[in-house]
Amino acid sequence: MANLEELLHQRLAPAFETVAGAPVDPVIRRSQRADFQSDAALALVRKIGGNPRDIASRVVEAAELGDLCSSVEISGPGFINLTFADDVLARLLADSVGDERLGVPQAKNPETIAIDYSAPNAAKEMHVGHLRSTIIGDAAVRLLEWQGHTVIRQNHIGEWGTPFGMLVEHLLDIGESEAAHELSVGDLNGFYRAARVKFDADVTFKDRARKRVVLLQSGDETTLRLWKTLVDESKKYFMTVYGMLGVRLTEDDFFGESYYNDQLQSVVDELDELGLLRLSDGAQCVFPEGYKNRSGDPLPIIVKKGDGGFGYGATDLATIRHRLRNLQATRLLYVVGLPQHQHLAMIYDVARDARWLVPPARAEHVGHGSILGDDGKMLRTRAGKSVKLVDLLEEAVVRASAVVAEKNPELDEDARAAVAQAVGIGAVKYADLSTDRTRDYVFDVDRMVSFEGNTAPYLQYARARICSIFRRAGVETPLQGVEKLVITEPAERALALELLEFSSLLAEVAETLEFHKLANYLYGLASAFTSFYEKCPVLRAEGDVKQSRLALCDITARTLELGLGLLGIEAPDRM
Repeated sequence: MANLEELLHQRLAPAFETVAGAPVDPVIRRSQRADFQSDAALALVRKIGGNPRDIASRVVEAAELGDLCSSVEISGPGFINLTFADDVLARLLADSVGDERLGVPQAKNPETIAIDYSAPNAAKEMHVGHLRSTIIGDAAVRLLEWQGHTVIRQNHIGEWGTPFGMLVEHLLDIGESEAAHELSVGDLNGFYRAARVKFDADVTFKDRARKRVVLLQSGDETTLRLWKTLVDESKKYFMTVYGMLGVRLTEDDFFGESYYNDQLQSVVDELDELGLLRLSDGAQCVFPEGYKNRSGDPLPIIVKKGDGGFGYGATDLATIRHRLRNLQATRLLYVVGLPQHQHLAMIYDVARDARWLVPPARAEHVGHGSILGDDGKMLRTRAGKSVKLVDLLEEAVVRASAVVAEKNPELDEDARAAVAQAVGIGAVKYADLSTDRTRDYVFDVDRMVSFEGNTAPYLQYARARICSIFRRAGVETPLQGVEKLVITEPAERALALELLEFSSLLAEVAETLEFHKLANYLYGLASAFTSFYEKCPVLRAEGDVKQSRLALCDITARTLELGLGLLGIEAPDRM
């Protein structure tokens, strides 16, 4: 679809430059008084003087807008109000009919993008705290791949370090086959708790566990084999959860802490050669400029500890170096909670100081808030423990099943189960993605699965209702051969404008990764379609008008399906 703002920018920018004698951003935005509005004349007064209304008049006189706009007016102190001609909207929208990309172009400069997301800990069950990173990361993967970028998924799981000495010893105590069975049924938390209890209560076990860590880090063959059993069973469990969520992560995307073990010393050596390392309390550290602790002292990243072990900072630095050097990524996205912002900023600064992170490469923290309970605190069980992600997802599907059964009792059992799965999981994802990712939100299943308001079920149902229109009309979609659209009614016009905003909206979200803007766009589109359908008969219309309105229905349904799909949400044909 054509980008309406870009079309206006192409016409207004030269006109503003003619008037100002220098390049000027026309500052175009949607308007309640017209389709779009340019505010640039007001700010231009400070540069060239004069009256903003006079400046606006001169710009309008210099701009070539006759073939685009049916109305160009100057209002208030100097706003330029622009209304597109109906036939222009019809012509621009007609390009989307039969186009699988809905007229949205691929990225002009595709690049390699590495996305770090999800990152659960081995030998522990995924809890609600892993939900946001997994969902947001998956949406980023889907959108950026659809744009034509090469996307490398990086699931940086925690599967190395001190706790694994304890876990391997517990595995030996209960036997390998029993441990494998316990882990395979998904009781990772039970396994971890049992090991922790012994570690805290039994001095002999604690001593064995510490010695096992040394064996693990030194590459002892038996210890590595047992450790691998723990990690492999954990990965199977993670894949089960990812399957429930319907995200694109695969086993090939697991790159745990252990992957970087043989790279850590070279990180230390390279930083040392660059003169970036400083000795602090026996540890080798990097002190990126501008970071201080609460006492006002410089804040370090511990690279190598005094006992010879490596700090987590070393792994993070090896990770970013690997993604830049080996994967040759030019955009690094870290989908991690907001509390990690300072640590990541320090890692990025060290990578810049080391000349690993240099333009055009850049690293971005895609930070997110937390999920809260109805008490406004971190969502936990009544016992105060983290809520298991599997339990949360299963509850959403059960609630959705009841709502779907009430909404459409005619669905057979298999169809109802499939729709309930799509609605329940989609509801959880949409509640997350429709919230500004930097904000916390309250997990409310009843609101999520509602068919009213800004929810996934509302959008899914809007699309399913359009599908029913085509079934009743006996017409297959997507439509082909509709050469001309007819837009005359206000509701048709409002829907056309919403549809033509899709391209620019996707381009913006691909840069900002603010998925709530895509979600809110889809809600606005569904609302505009509801108004159109109420005011503009489709199946009772005739001739070109009927074909045009069917085309509007088709483009809307495909835009909703694509938009939801980019958020990782299914759009059933029947609900």
